[in-house]
Amino acid sequence: MLQKRIEKDFLGEMEIPADVYWGIHTQRALDNFPISGLRVHSSLIRAMALVKKACAQANAETGSLASKKAQAIIHACEEIASGALADQFPLDAFQGGAGTSTNMNVNEVIANRAIELLGGAKGDYTIIHPLEDVNLHQSTNDVFPTALKVAAIFLLRDLSQAIAKLQGAFQMKEKDFSAIVKIGRTEWQEAVPITLGTEFSAFAEAIARDRWRTFKCEERLRVVNIGGTAVGTGIAAPRDYIFLVIEKLREATGLGLSRGENILSETANADAFVEVSGILKSHAANLIKIAGDLRFMNFLGEIRLPQLQAGSSIMPGKVNPVMAEAAIQCGMKVMANDTVVADAASRGTFQINEFLPLLAQAFLESLHMLIRINILLEEHIRGIEADSGKCEEFFNQSRMIVTALLPAVGYDRALQLLTEFSAGNEKNVRLFLEEKLGKDIVHKYLSPSALTALGYRKNG
Repeated sequence: MLQKRIEKDFLGEMEIPADVYWGIHTQRALDNFPISGLRVHSSLIRAMALVKKACAQANAETGSLASKKAQAIIHACEEIASGALADQFPLDAFQGGAGTSTNMNVNEVIANRAIELLGGAKGDYTIIHPLEDVNLHQSTNDVFPTALKVAAIFLLRDLSQAIAKLQGAFQMKEKDFSAIVKIGRTEWQEAVPITLGTEFSAFAEAIARDRWRTFKCEERLRVVNIGGTAVGTGIAAPRDYIFLVIEKLREATGLGLSRGENILSETANADAFVEVSGILKSHAANLIKIAGDLRFMNFLGEIRLPQLQAGSSIMPGKVNPVMAEAAIQCGMKVMANDTVVADAASRGTFQINEFLPLLAQAFLESLHMLIRINILLEEHIRGIEADSGKCEEFFNQSRMIVTALLPAVGYDRALQLLTEFSAGNEKNVRLFLEEKLGKDIVHKYLSPSALTALGYRKNG
């Protein structure tokens, strides 16, 4: 028979499984919010443990928390921050109360682990109390948004590195494909001739911009409201603690955090998350666009995407561009999450935002998904092969290559040549132009170097 322990709060008593580290507040939330089946993001839990560690250190140094208690709490926080006890955070990501349920889950797990470290039994809050000790001089309203920013910064750094590697993969292909001429396309129609390398250079440059944006937007999240307690005024917290806790948090995280000049504003408003989410949406837009182009180029046979798995349960031998499709779906989800982040931020009322749990889930999910898809795409891009013969076939058959010869023959003569070509039975535009204009002049203007130069030299 499963062992139980009894815990109580001002609403009454509840039975809690004896072996778990959470307590009555977590159990009530488990019963109240069986909604999505999605748990609170693990990165947020680990960040909250770092925040609690900093608070315990500040409370100990200012004399508000006994050293023995503080050391046990700090030890428990460090364990959780390292990923331990992950199964003790079972709450649904979608919950009312502005994150209070998650804050209490963290408080209770830290308290019961600290009690255990001191030789006590789980639930004996005379040793370490979740509220009186672990949550001392804190509120959900300063802990949760601060932890969310900490978690996001760590993930942003991982994302920036992943994007940088994807950029490198595209740059490698830019170099590999630099001599392969092909026809460019605009509005789903053949356009002017380019090289496959330049096409990949455009992918690389777009990803480079994403890398820079992602790297820089960490600055938007460095201002936190820890020490502000309920609404940002620091009510019920000692002044020396408020000034010290941000220093301890910088030490605990290694991040360049600062306390907001107007903590009331930092507590009430979540616009920083909206701004950064917009940067993530921009990256998602680039991934969708690039993945779409790669799918079409693969369909045309200009490139060969790595074959990853069977593409059909009924059509033998069919292989689909699944990684590109996954990237597009990831981008779509990030865009949807951006709408959620903006909507949740806009619906805060007066001094707090009640909808931070939803915002946090969407925001951290976007970061996590983008990290993973960038890592997967980098390996995928490095495996792309070009079919130079197919590129050349499309190139030679395209009437649009005559555009490159405008400096030599002019618009009217070029149009005349195309009219003459269309009237005949020939298929190879390049050979036709060589017969009419000579191989030397056609080679000069249709060489990879000429096609990728920025304009042409009048006397060249």
